Amino acid sequence: MKLKQLEGLLGGLQQFPQPKVELEQHVLSIDIDPESLEIASVNAEELELDIDFIRSNVLDLGWRGSIVDTVIMNPPFGTRKKGADLDFLSVALKVASQAVYSLHKTSTRDHVKRTALRDFNASSAEVICELRFDVPKMYKFHKKKEVDIAVDLWRFIPASHQRSTSRRQG
Repeated sequence: MKLKQLEGLLGGLQQFPQPKVELEQHVLSIDIDPESLEIASVNAEELELDIDFIRSNVLDLGWRGSIVDTVIMNPPFGTRKKGADLDFLSVALKVASQAVYSLHKTSTRDHVKRTALRDFNASSAEVICELRFDVPKMYKFHKKKEVDIAVDLWRFIPASHQRSTSRRQG
């Protein structure tokens, strides 16, 4: 699936018509980079989205247990700092009660799945979409003007979701 196709699918999704403030139906956006948060804030205002922005390293938050329903993330791919993507995945699977959606390089597919299921106690790990990212030359160490990277969009189900589903059915 191409990125434009994904954008089209996401754009056509039904919107939540009347959020209930007493249920705290909102979005948290966490990033360590203040410039990224500023850009995200401007974009959210333009789209009239209600998003709370938190400047922090997700690894430093110290959250325990399921505190959000769903995590959607684009972690670092772990090419400069080996395993960085898996550090983010580990935290996401601890705090999400329903699902984690995450982007990872296709070349790491087997390792990501094995690690999520074995080490992070995910009850399932499934690639739901394959994408291609055109990454432009942004840093001095980049050798090429642009690199096409194969990326997987994953859906992980936390083990806590599996337990709560089993209890309701039993």
